[in-house]
Amino acid sequence: MQVSMASTQGVGAANEDTVHVSPTGVVVLDGLSAPKDLPMGCVHGTPWFVRQLGTTLINLIGDEEVSLREALRAAIAAVNDLHRSSCDLDQEAVPASTVVMVRERGDELDYLVLSDNVLVLDLGADGIRTVVDKRVEEVAADEMRAALQGPTGTPEHAARVSQLVTIQRGLRNKPGGYWVAATDPAAADEAITGSVELARVQQAALLTDGASRLVDNFGVLTWHDLLSLLCAEGPAALIARTREAELADPVGERWPRFKRSDDATAAYVKIGQPASLASGAS
Repeated sequence: MQVSMASTQGVGAANEDTVHVSPTGVVVLDGLSAPKDLPMGCVHGTPWFVRQLGTTLINLIGDEEVSLREALRAAIAAVNDLHRSSCDLDQEAVPASTVVMVRERGDELDYLVLSDNVLVLDLGADGIRTVVDKRVEEVAADEMRAALQGPTGTPEHAARVSQLVTIQRGLRNKPGGYWVAATDPAAADEAITGSVELARVQQAALLTDGASRLVDNFGVLTWHDLLSLLCAEGPAALIARTREAELADPVGERWPRFKRSDDATAAYVKIGQPASLASGAS
């Protein structure tokens, strides 16, 4: 497993994404932004939460006897213990994060996706498979459409986004709603998981929604194009191309979105030995 990665901050006060890598695993998290006018029950904030969760996860998935769901469940519980005494974790307004991770396990590549991060798998002759959990788009549909109405950056737009987040908080980690990593370890049971024969996987990409939008929001690239760009130029080039598109549409007229630019993180994974090792070169 050969991994390259890049992460850049969007228009917010801090980058709420994080990426963690080990010799056999990759974890990418996207913290859910909390509008400044809404309450928050955690004094540490979302960037702290995603760092703690990511660090715990990358350590736990190194044990092949632990399933990815079990690792996520244990990681959420462990982070709860880090700030339960100083924060109110029993309310809806707590830090939360999407999750996508992969782990080599023998001849298999295990994966887990929770909420709208994207995993892209290039399976060679079997084509490209994308794994994403879109349940968040199936709730509060009217408010979501209103929040996507531009122009971005105006007080009116910010108010609509705050209204959407308020409603979404009441639907997080509840039946009929959607699921994210927050304070309820049971959210891990709702994640999309699976395994692919490692020999079938040529390359993979783990993306936050700020890095996948050239395909699934803007429609200017295909998933094949995105993988080709990552292979040829790397994750930083993908994010740079994304920023160029966002700057060309700063108020969301062509591509409606919640903010002009989002935190963007991409991890690109190549499977197999480098050519020099495979050929026996020294």
